[in-house]
Amino acid sequence: MKRSILLFLLFLGIGALHAQRAVIAGKVTDAQSKEAVVGANVYLEGTTTGTVTDLNGMYSITTAPGDYTLIISYVGYGNKSQRISLTSGETTTADVMLETSNLLGQEVVVSASRSAEKITNAPATISVINSRSIEELPSFNVAELLGRQRGLDYVRSGVLGIGVNARGFNSAFNPKNLQVNDGRFSTLIATGLPLGALGTTVKEDIERIEVVLGPSSALYGPNAHNGLINTITKNPRTSEGTTFVVGFTSSLQEGLFGDTPHAQSYRLRHAMKLGEKLSFKVSGEFTQGQEFNFIDSVYVGVVGFNELGSAFDNEGLQQPDFTFNSLRGEAQVYYAVTPKSDLIASYGASKSNNIGNTNAGRNQIRDWLVNWVQLRYVSPRFFAQVYNTTSSTDSTFAMNQRTVNYWTFRANGFSEEESRTKSFTKQWFPVAGIPGGGVELDRGSIFQDQSRRLNAEAQYNNRIGILSYIAGVQYQRDAANSNGTYLLDRNKDGVVEDIVIGQLGGYLQADLKFGSNFKAVLAARADQHDLYGFNFIPKAALVYYNDNGSFRLTYGKGIAAPTILNLEANIFGGLLLGNGTGFTLSDGSKINALTVETIETVEAGYKGQLSNKLFVDANVYYNWSKDFLSPALNIATNGRTVTHRGDVPMSDVVPGTAASGSTLVLTYLNFGKVNTYGFDASVSYSITPSLLATMNYSYFGYEIDTEDLANDGNRNGVVDENDLPINTPAHKIGLGLNYTKNKLFGSLFGRWVESYDFFSGINVAAATNPDLVYAGSPVVEGARVGRSFNNGPLGGFFNLDLSLGYRISNIFTVSGQVTNALNAEVREFVASPAIAPLYSLELKVNLPAIGGKK
Repeated sequence: MKRSILLFLLFLGIGALHAQRAVIAGKVTDAQSKEAVVGANVYLEGTTTGTVTDLNGMYSITTAPGDYTLIISYVGYGNKSQRISLTSGETTTADVMLETSNLLGQEVVVSASRSAEKITNAPATISVINSRSIEELPSFNVAELLGRQRGLDYVRSGVLGIGVNARGFNSAFNPKNLQVNDGRFSTLIATGLPLGALGTTVKEDIERIEVVLGPSSALYGPNAHNGLINTITKNPRTSEGTTFVVGFTSSLQEGLFGDTPHAQSYRLRHAMKLGEKLSFKVSGEFTQGQEFNFIDSVYVGVVGFNELGSAFDNEGLQQPDFTFNSLRGEAQVYYAVTPKSDLIASYGASKSNNIGNTNAGRNQIRDWLVNWVQLRYVSPRFFAQVYNTTSSTDSTFAMNQRTVNYWTFRANGFSEEESRTKSFTKQWFPVAGIPGGGVELDRGSIFQDQSRRLNAEAQYNNRIGILSYIAGVQYQRDAANSNGTYLLDRNKDGVVEDIVIGQLGGYLQADLKFGSNFKAVLAARADQHDLYGFNFIPKAALVYYNDNGSFRLTYGKGIAAPTILNLEANIFGGLLLGNGTGFTLSDGSKINALTVETIETVEAGYKGQLSNKLFVDANVYYNWSKDFLSPALNIATNGRTVTHRGDVPMSDVVPGTAASGSTLVLTYLNFGKVNTYGFDASVSYSITPSLLATMNYSYFGYEIDTEDLANDGNRNGVVDENDLPINTPAHKIGLGLNYTKNKLFGSLFGRWVESYDFFSGINVAAATNPDLVYAGSPVVEGARVGRSFNNGPLGGFFNLDLSLGYRISNIFTVSGQVTNALNAEVREFVASPAIAPLYSLELKVNLPAIGGKK
């Protein structure tokens, strides 16, 4: 029955009738200059049928006959819509003139429904970072713009490190927001984490970024749980030319060792057509710099030490390597199979060195390689793709664990050099009465990775009268391999074996229009997972819309499937173990194995243009979460030890463990039930045609039954903040001004974040609460809590960013930016420094395509 549902979702619509085709064609021009608008989006609303205008502003769309709404959009212009009737075998002409506009709400999006639609008609909370905003950002790190979007928790951990979360339950290792680049999952294989600083996409190649809040699993699969970030790159046919950028970023703050945080970025993009059928683009970036010289505290027992890395200070003492560098690039070749279909072959790669945060301390990331190859077929009715992703590193290591290992040797008489060498793989355990006074046990801090992922997808869309639908199928096969360094992938004979997990999913979405102002959206997904079996994921929406905006009521379900790391981790010699089989404690109590986390959301919203100057977007939502997937928590509490993982004694899982069991085990747990709710709103006001003011506000709240012991995540008999790390501010406000006129552009954006507590693994950032015990210690600000130092709560700041740029000519542009211009104490993440002001300067050179205008 389950496989029948999958087959039904896959093949529904494949046998739809193919009527004789009709054509709509025309030219798009600027209403004032009368010049052609190149690269404008032209599409038929409610379908995946669309195109972009060519170098002469011309477009042509071939589709089934019928009545449609034609929509034309382009950054910096207001949308234009026009009702058209298409007749079989005939060409209908529709020339369109676009008026300039800086008001939001005119964008065309594809992420909410997997088909092109005006953003005001999308059945979801969605925002767009458009190409103009990306082009005018004077920074190599386009993720900075995510901090200006409503509803997102934006955190910055240094010059390089940026992370985002949506609607609560953030952590130092958060895979619940799916990131997609050109239809490709942009995540690591074993951890499910977004690639982030390991990504391959260069800023100058990004057309737009669409941010969807709330569950998106019905169309995108597991782990589009809290939201989706969809990056769409440029089409080389409509973005010909060469761009070269040199950028510099620096802080005036001198580091602990006399080094100033800084970055240099060199970026190149080239795109061109090689005739009517063939076009290509290439992009590359080299970025290097110095991080803030923040050294985390590592505790061996109750004694604190500075973390050890792979560099040395002026006195010869080992410290973290604060330098970072990355080399990344992508190449794509477009071949026009027909005038309306493309075959696209793509490749991307990156090599990165930096510092990364985790639930168990910071990692010194060294020579981490990411590669992917992708083949796509894109046409008005069919879409298909296959892609393979690989991840590789041999020498990345955990600084926290290495520091612990090092000091166990030094405290027992080993030399400096010997302690450094052994600390990568071993830890010393004193044992009285044996030769040598102790034993070396495997407590490796090295992370190695040789993991692979294969993905395939096929999709079909069509329209029957007032019904439009999309049906698709997705397949994924993960093969994780850590060479026994951080996963339980080494068998009892010592042989490393891939951990292989496959999943197959099918989805169907139908849009049914009622009259000219209502539409109902119904979607469903069926997934078959090797470990979790069958899951059914529905979604529904009712939308009332007109030319100015829409009201919507939506219901959606999402699932978060535990990652391979959640299930099979073996980090630091058993400090953090995956929970794929469950645990037994010394008092006989059981910790159940992980299952999928589910979330059900009801959301109501409005987005629309209230006048020719004012645009409003607001939503309110309520979530029911079940089997909530926690951050890493200690389960050896209240004097109990962990005796078994599944049916295997801990002494066999972690050699050297006492027969009585482990006294400290971090793992991942499912909770009973958690309810969360919130409100997001944004207002955009066009003060003048060149000056736009924006305001964002988000509220997040929660409720948990403290009497229900199913919510007792660490099984200590009490339901408290240890069990439910919300890790999200209740209130956030953003205020912005954006100016663009002729050659001058600039922006001002202020961000206020309310103070909030953050608990994740061994990391603590919280206000003093002596009644709350975490990892065996009362929570006290400015003191040790468990295995980390508590610097106090996050947030509680107002951050102001300023930017200004000038287009010297059509070729040369110079721009600059100040981040944290007021020098506030901006501490946004655990085990991270406060972010001092950063000053950026960029010079951009845009060379037109051969034969293009100067």
